[in-house]
Amino acid sequence: MKKLITATLFGAVLAFTALNASAKDTTIKGTATCAKCDLGTASKCTNVLQVKEDGKTVTYLLAGKAGKPWHKNVCKGSKKVEMTGEVSEKDGEKVFTVSEIK
Repeated sequence: MKKLITATLFGAVLAFTALNASAKDTTIKGTATCAKCDLGTASKCTNVLQVKEDGKTVTYLLAGKAGKPWHKNVCKGSKKVEMTGEVSEKDGEKVFTVSEIK
């Protein structure tokens, strides 16, 4: 009986953890580009994702898989993308930590 209760509790904890992890991931379609070279809004090269939300353009700073090594894909131009990751806010700016790029 103890094993059954322990296994049930363990399963419930795993299910809860999996639900919370997937609830944080968001998929966003938009235009990835360089804030300095393409938009002229930053003093150094920075990957950003621009998305239309409620008729306005919202800019997310990109982190994670869309970090510095990925920059060559968007410097001096833009690229339509679909990205999955976690949205947060840092110093008043929206940040999108990318886990997958399509």
